[in-house]
Amino acid sequence: MRTVKAIILENDTETTQFLDKFSEDNSLILNVIGKAENIESGLELIKEHKPELIFLNAAAENLVNIKLLSDLDFNTPKLILLSDDVRKAYEAFKCNAVDFLLKPLDFNTMIIAIYKVIKNIEMEISFQNQKLQQIASINEQHKNNEYIAVSSVDKIELLKIKDIIFCKAEGKYTEFILANGLKIVSSRNLGEYDELLKDNYFFRIHHSYIINIKHITKISKKEGFYCEFSNGTVLPVAKRRQEEFVKFIKF
Repeated sequence: MRTVKAIILENDTETTQFLDKFSEDNSLILNVIGKAENIESGLELIKEHKPELIFLNAAAENLVNIKLLSDLDFNTPKLILLSDDVRKAYEAFKCNAVDFLLKPLDFNTMIIAIYKVIKNIEMEISFQNQKLQQIASINEQHKNNEYIAVSSVDKIELLKIKDIIFCKAEGKYTEFILANGLKIVSSRNLGEYDELLKDNYFFRIHHSYIINIKHITKISKKEGFYCEFSNGTVLPVAKRRQEEFVKFIKF
């Protein structure tokens, strides 16, 4: 059984106290790691602790700001909406919440809601593992080929390696910048692609960038190293990587 990390966004003291007590009594399945009154005031807390679940007061201000949660650089937390107005259950449906709980909260509905969250998370992990195995299999087949398998949010794409200008870290995601102007966002982090691409004229010039040296049009050494690419982008080479980079491009 997994323990779900949760943050409470609620301004009702009685509700917050109930959730704290439930977490204390059921610490094997729920760990409350932070509290705030609303999304706006709790956003930095969410970014810092990366919760798997948010207990959210279904107040109008939170429903307006709920889009802020979809812009996080990690998996969007599951939501359980809380309200003393049963009509707000429709809002829970609209924002794809795992559950809606009517105040005052009680143990039975709470335990059911938490198990729904756990099941939801475990199903996602299982699906992600299947995708990773599929991608690993594809990349193994194309190891000495011209393609790389890239997992985006809803599909797996085969990209021609020669068409990749550079890869950019975007939080836990990776953005592929291609010669035809397209941008492909992968759900895997940059470090995983560093290993896959290292034998194909690619070099990690910075913790945020892996570049294809075949697309470099100019290297500037004024006030540091900068690479200019065929699409006009200019990227810096980190100081600690400059010596190794020089050896790499000479090789």
